Amino acid sequence: MGSGQVFMIPNVISADTQQAVIPEQVREAILKCDLFYVEDLRTARRYLSSLRLGLVIEELQFEILNKKTSFEDCFELIQPALSGKNIGVISESGCPGVADPGARLVHMAHQFGVKVNPLVGPSSILLALMASGFNGQSFTFHGYLPIDRKERQQAIRDLEKESNQKNVTQIFMDTPYRNEALLTDILKVAKKETFLCVAKDISGATEHIVSKSVGKWKASDIDMKKTPAIFLLYSS
Repeated sequence: MGSGQVFMIPNVISADTQQAVIPEQVREAILKCDLFYVEDLRTARRYLSSLRLGLVIEELQFEILNKKTSFEDCFELIQPALSGKNIGVISESGCPGVADPGARLVHMAHQFGVKVNPLVGPSSILLALMASGFNGQSFTFHGYLPIDRKERQQAIRDLEKESNQKNVTQIFMDTPYRNEALLTDILKVAKKETFLCVAKDISGATEHIVSKSVGKWKASDIDMKKTPAIFLLYSS
């Protein structure tokens, strides 16, 4: 039996948007999969059910692939593909393998010559960059900034300095309940001429994406409302 394949299956990044943001190619790929590696069983089952593909969710095979999954664990997880089964990797949000533990399985797949199929879908990082107006040829995603306030403020200063020196867009995020504190710190330590983009609820019903200088941000109000958001900093 020949080798199976790995399908990187994008998930929605805002609730109830699957009909608008998940293309037919993804739906077709899901039907080819023999088992699914997911971060959370409940949300993965709910997502697949929402696509209305005629699958019997209870009959599908799921395995956990999350931040606790080691590279060594992935040696076992790739074995079904070597025996001809197709694996679907589903992130909790957006595109698997991007700021996501699915990358470990993909790395292992390449070691065994297993074909990896990246599928088009929503990525909050790229959608925010597209809408920011900042440098899209040189950018870095930093994930979460430090929780400690002093360390976070220093990180913001360092990102701003690097952006200015290298003409690079700095992209980062935090958990929704810390977004307001993060925004406060950015406005406190960043220079007034530095540009900031706040991209909230990307692809959702309350999507709000605004780019302007820190000086102008200080003169305006924005209610984060514990909404998922991506922050982009640009100093040229």
